[in-house]
Amino acid sequence: MTEELFLKDSYLREFEARVVRLDGREVILDRTAFYPGGGGQPPDRGSLGVGPVRAEVVDVRREGGHIVHVLDHVIPETVREIRGKLDWERRYAHMRYHTALHVLSGVIWRRFGARVTGGQMRSDHARMDFSFPGEWTSEVVGEIERLTNEALAEGRPVRIYELPRGEALETPDLIRTQVNLVPERVKTIRVVEIEGIDSQADGGTHVANTREVGEMEITGHKSKGRQNKRIEFVLR
Repeated sequence: MTEELFLKDSYLREFEARVVRLDGREVILDRTAFYPGGGGQPPDRGSLGVGPVRAEVVDVRREGGHIVHVLDHVIPETVREIRGKLDWERRYAHMRYHTALHVLSGVIWRRFGARVTGGQMRSDHARMDFSFPGEWTSEVVGEIERLTNEALAEGRPVRIYELPRGEALETPDLIRTQVNLVPERVKTIRVVEIEGIDSQADGGTHVANTREVGEMEITGHKSKGRQNKRIEFVLR
């Protein structure tokens, strides 16, 4: 099992690890700060190296209990200890957008009772899809933007903790995010809570306070069907 350092510290930029397996351009370490992607958040990029040996991490994926780092070229099989370094600017952008998506999700749930059906982020934009039960107008979109930015500016702390699976399944806010889709083998659920706004089962990385997100600007909105709507936005 790879120790997932990003679960405890999203701000960890560099780390040291032991090489568990080296297979061509693919490397498995005993511990890593590289996020393997999931929940709409892309995998991290960065580098692995020791001394004169250095390779770029071009992809990261989860494979069973391990996290596989895909390099841009093969490194010597003699390498046993290695240092990882994240592309921090890219990772931090993902953290800001991921937290913004959670705040947006909380706003549309509390104000409109709309359930999120999907979302995706990049380092410079993001989108969210949700099932919206009411009339979809520019005024409604403007209200969503206003309420989201008010929540972000309030500097709400972002707290991460774990709950036993049974307790998590009995929490309405977590059920609406389909926490029940987590495999049965997972006995504890990682929860990301934005004070007074949102609580979700989530395995991604986030900023520590909503003020770090900045201001959200909705750049597009559309209907994706009778009820399914989409909002596209950037952060300033």
